[in-house]
Amino acid sequence: QGQLVESGGGLVQAGGSLRLSCAASGRTFSTYGMGWFRQAPGKEREFVAAIRWSGSSTYYADSVKGRFTISRDNAKNTVYLQMNSLKPEDTAVYYCAADKRSRRPVITTQPGEYDYWGQGTQVTVSS
Repeated sequence: QGQLVESGGGLVQAGGSLRLSCAASGRTFSTYGMGWFRQAPGKEREFVAAIRWSGSSTYYADSVKGRFTISRDNAKNTVYLQMNSLKPEDTAVYYCAADKRSRRPVITTQPGEYDYWGQGTQVTVSS
């Protein structure tokens, strides 16, 4: 059984930066596509960014493009989300997720296509 644990959330002023980490354990996630999602109070969970299993391609929501960067270190079984130029509207609980279809050639933005989820980490951006 696999497990994902996020860390790195916190309180930051608008314009600041945070780096989230997602550590995988219990199985090797190196062949799984990985994604980051977020959910603000009263809103549905939304896609933020995703990375192919090999790291060769990435995809971002328009709202974070140019500010956020997703990356992975398969040797460490860890995925990262570097968040720069943060805005108050980025405030949410951030979740990482894994798509267990091994070596899938495409990136998916749909939460229902991810099989493993972390518990989430809170990011709060003050104005």
